[in-house]
Amino acid sequence: MVDRADLEVVARQIGREPRGVLEIAYRCPDGAPGVVKTAPKLPDGTPFPTLYYLTHPTLTAAASRLETTGLMREMTSRLQADPSLASAYRRAHESYLAERDAIEPLGTTFSGGGMPERVKCLHVLIAHSLAKGPGVNPLGDEAVALLAAEPGTAPLIAGQWR
Repeated sequence: MVDRADLEVVARQIGREPRGVLEIAYRCPDGAPGVVKTAPKLPDGTPFPTLYYLTHPTLTAAASRLETTGLMREMTSRLQADPSLASAYRRAHESYLAERDAIEPLGTTFSGGGMPERVKCLHVLIAHSLAKGPGVNPLGDEAVALLAAEPGTAPLIAGQWR
């Protein structure tokens, strides 16, 4: 059960009532929720394949800024050129699916963020890396490291990323 106070914070962060929250998957060093883990189906039965959802507005804005830099295109190109990176990214995708399906199978191989073939959404990849910690999603880890180097977002990234 997620603490009601945490859900109220998340509601303020995202500007609406959160749906299907199973847990706070990542807390910023100050204790504020940063990522929620959501149920594969919302309370009304709607499929919601995004297992990890970035909620902290500063992190969300920073992820949006990164998306405007061409980073996703560059990462996708690297996936096509680097078999080792592509393999690690595929493992991240498979881990994501296995974790989600253990909660409730959706009958789909869609995970999120473009995995495993491309990079489509840094918000999802960053949320996945923050929730699981370094070493699970290589491209999410890269994006988190970029955020950890920015003065405005560095205080929101746990020490394991520095």
